[in-house]
Amino acid sequence: MPKYKTVEQVLSLMKDVTRVRNIGIIAHVDHGKTTTSDQLLAAAGIISPKVAGEALALDYLSVEQQRGITVKAANVSLYHEAEGKGYVINLIDTPGHVDFSGRVTRSLRVLDGSIVVVDAVEGVMTQTETVLRQSLEERVRPILFINKIDRLVKELKLSPQEMQQKLTQMIMEINNLIEMYAEPEFKSKWKINPAEGNVIFGSAKDKWGFSVPMAQKKGVSFKDIINAYTASDKSKVEELAKTVPIHEALLDAVIKFVPNPAEAQKYRIPKIWKGNLDSDVAKAMMRADPNGPAVFMITEMRVDPHAGLVATGRVFSGTLRAGEELWLINEKKLQKVLQVSLYMGATRELADEIPAGNIAAALGLDQARSGETAIDATLKDKEVGAFEQLHYVSEPVVTISVEPKNPKDLTKMIDALRKLSIEDPNLKVKINEETGEYLLSGMGFLHLEVSLQLLRENYGIEVVTSPPIVVYRESVRAASQVFEGKSPNKHNKFYISVEPLNEATINLLASGKIKEDMDSKEMAKILRDEAGWDYEEGKRIIAIDENLNVFVDKTSGVQHLREVMDTVIQGFRLAMREGPLAHEPVRGLKVVLHDAVIHEDPAHRGPAQIYPAVRNAIFAGMLTAKPTLLEPLQKLDIRVPMDYVGNVTAVITRKRGKVLDMSQVGNVARVTAEIAVSESFELASELRAASAGRAFWGTEFSRWAPVPDALLTDIIMKIRERKGLPKQLPKLEDFLS
Repeated sequence: MPKYKTVEQVLSLMKDVTRVRNIGIIAHVDHGKTTTSDQLLAAAGIISPKVAGEALALDYLSVEQQRGITVKAANVSLYHEAEGKGYVINLIDTPGHVDFSGRVTRSLRVLDGSIVVVDAVEGVMTQTETVLRQSLEERVRPILFINKIDRLVKELKLSPQEMQQKLTQMIMEINNLIEMYAEPEFKSKWKINPAEGNVIFGSAKDKWGFSVPMAQKKGVSFKDIINAYTASDKSKVEELAKTVPIHEALLDAVIKFVPNPAEAQKYRIPKIWKGNLDSDVAKAMMRADPNGPAVFMITEMRVDPHAGLVATGRVFSGTLRAGEELWLINEKKLQKVLQVSLYMGATRELADEIPAGNIAAALGLDQARSGETAIDATLKDKEVGAFEQLHYVSEPVVTISVEPKNPKDLTKMIDALRKLSIEDPNLKVKINEETGEYLLSGMGFLHLEVSLQLLRENYGIEVVTSPPIVVYRESVRAASQVFEGKSPNKHNKFYISVEPLNEATINLLASGKIKEDMDSKEMAKILRDEAGWDYEEGKRIIAIDENLNVFVDKTSGVQHLREVMDTVIQGFRLAMREGPLAHEPVRGLKVVLHDAVIHEDPAHRGPAQIYPAVRNAIFAGMLTAKPTLLEPLQKLDIRVPMDYVGNVTAVITRKRGKVLDMSQVGNVARVTAEIAVSESFELASELRAASAGRAFWGTEFSRWAPVPDALLTDIIMKIRERKGLPKQLPKLEDFLS
């Protein structure tokens, strides 16, 4: 394992929280994040300056090197000097492709600042907006780096005035997004202003970059940039890199504008942690106190082939040391930290301890999962809150079935899939009980492709896969009457109706503002004020399902109901897992229990009696409430020369897409559209063909929308056939005995 010359300096500086900065590089795919990281690594002496920009050192997986994209978030701790003082910069290089946005969400939880990289020609793209919004939601302060300025000279041949105009436009767009998504107290404070120095202009590939104050100090202007790139020899660009090195511009801005952990945790902890803010633990976290009780927030689990599972995360309070025991709040388990280290890209460097405010890796916490909160073992019997659940901007919508080429590899494949899903919580692995298939669900086609490549390269397993299947959700569009569900022994009866949840309620559930374990009065108040609920009904929500369905208990004085309520809720959850139309998950449903008759003898009211009774009443309600399927839609953001707009919109329309907005800057049109994921299999090649390869675009998950009525029956029958279900649609009589 190479020993980096800066490790000792980094470890000694980590103890002084005012000298620490935690930052991430976030951007749209291909805007130059990893190339930018390379320059910072070279400056810190981790890689040779000669290969910086081409080494892509933080894309250390072969799958990343081959595809030229970042798949995993890579961590590194850098040493940087500014104004004669040394600083530690814990850096995370995050993926830009929408399929890996879950990793960006997890990384932002442990950061205090983000460098938003934007391509000078492509400008603010869909994913730029998504990652900036995620950053602001986590109270992570942004700095802007406009990369690839050389393209404005070499490709667009702009004059200094035109250049400044284009860059000003981009800065305004970013400020508009900050205005839109930042919380009121940060809106004006976090807006970017070139004159202050929190906007960097440069070219990561060519190793130069500057902020306005730095350019004034060193006497560099946009005219010099144009001269350097129009000169016949390359030495002018190299000279530029010596005068205004990119790492100096970026890291000086980070040290000046990104708060240190003690400052950042003051305002971040109240947002991301859900415990009592008056407790000693909260106070220690808000001070980033290295002597407080240990609190380690785990954002990533990695499988190290030699060491097993490595937990990566941030120490928010106390000091992480080998040999000490930590209590995992969610898993309710005690685990011993066997080894503590810090990341240097693909390698880990051992450390005796990592104090509060820093990003660390720990061995021994192999029962933990992403999002876990590990605390000092002495606090295990006290009520210490966990960190807020992470909310992802997308969800798994594409599924494939996998089986090993060699049947002998089955147990090996199951183990490898389990490890992959631990490393990447956005990858869902499920066994279809009826067919025995192993189903793998991911954010998109690329996500699954990369997962299969990792299976092959890291675990040596060759698999056979089915064509990708788009996942649907079942829902209703009207309210049903009250139906009676009887248990098989006819001794228990449940009177249940269903209705769709309104959009405001679904948004509250999806954003985590409404959670099952909340105080019922607080929940009812939010639902009344923000989603138009009746206050009394809001107080009676007793269960919320992971697919955003709620169960409301409107009964009063029913004998023995309390004794079986857990079983009733379990019956509700099982019904939500597979709806009646096509056995797809149910989404956005309100299930109301109006009355019940429960047998007095526990022997006659076990799960085998309660589950079918609850399920049948819910399904009968769904079938009479205008049932439908919801399909996932993608948002497309396409930039294309005006001559090709007609061809591009024709492709969108042919694929059941809808153009939402169109604008024009110069000769380039920006088309925003929505298209069903099921129609997007061949989209890339068709868009390329329609625009002679001159369109570039970004996609992101947009929303769930009802399938058009004309296609509904056909899609349901295809899914039923694929799942081996009866070929006729379910009827009301099937659920009313």
